[in-house]
Amino acid sequence: MPSFAHGTTTTLPTPCMRVLIVTSMYPTPERPAHGSFVRDQVEALRRLGEVDLEVFAFPPGRPTAYTAAARELRRAYRGQRFDVVHAHFGLTAWPALFAAGRRHGVTLHGTDLAHPRSRAITLAALRRYDLVSAVSAALAARIPKWAWPREAAILPAGVDVRRFRPIPRDEARTALGLEIKRSYLVFPGDPSRPEKRFDRAAQLAGEVPLLALRDVDPQQVPLWINAANAVLVPSEREGFGLAVLEALACDVPVLATPVGVASEALAGVAGTHCGPFDLTKWRTALAPHLASADPRVPGRVRAQRFSTDRMARRVVDAWRALR
Repeated sequence: MPSFAHGTTTTLPTPCMRVLIVTSMYPTPERPAHGSFVRDQVEALRRLGEVDLEVFAFPPGRPTAYTAAARELRRAYRGQRFDVVHAHFGLTAWPALFAAGRRHGVTLHGTDLAHPRSRAITLAALRRYDLVSAVSAALAARIPKWAWPREAAILPAGVDVRRFRPIPRDEARTALGLEIKRSYLVFPGDPSRPEKRFDRAAQLAGEVPLLALRDVDPQQVPLWINAANAVLVPSEREGFGLAVLEALACDVPVLATPVGVASEALAGVAGTHCGPFDLTKWRTALAPHLASADPRVPGRVRAQRFSTDRMARRVVDAWRALR
């Protein structure tokens, strides 16, 4: 049987908007990195102090996981009505409808529009919603007008700039047990996911150690990024591409393909590279970072434009705009 997590409600003075977040992407002790960006947004929303927020998280899996979640939602919240019920991830849009809300919203994250079967199920749900959003404009462009005739809102989760910050490279490497004088590169994704293109990163790295952050505790990720000479994001596609912003928030060089938010985030930031994967060009861009003992870029100010707190404000404004 799947396990369900019912978050405690944050009690605030009235008038206050009551919101239920429904998601199949949320960290667990077994998978601390899974959906950590959704948790970061939830924490930022709570910091705003304008919503009475509860979270219903359930583990993803076969279709039975979503039908079980629908039953549990109906049972757990029978007789209750929220101002907004907001689903994260397209497949979650269906069980979220079983929680009573004055308005329903959904945020699409990428795979829900890229995987053929998930896409069909996701698109079929959208007309039942009052607010449809995506984490990037590029992803929103993949929503056909027949499924959602209005303009989709752009509501990324954002980067937690309090956690992702510059840390002295020697300090980060010492904490992780890495060699102080050696060059390292970070691949901030799961190598088993083909769209992340670990093969490209490995080809570029060559003999330089390439550290892949598969299932790394989110609290440790800033150490790994700060320990690196550069972060490599050669993805085929990204819904948003949070890893680019995490590197920028740490002032660490990043090389990325122009997918998700990368083009906007990296434009004009000296020492970064954004372009289609070309081994020669990427090696040229990477070379000075490998030659430097502590390469840094002026990225933090750019990352702050996409902070979790700023993006949470955008989410609340979208909820308040619902009629």
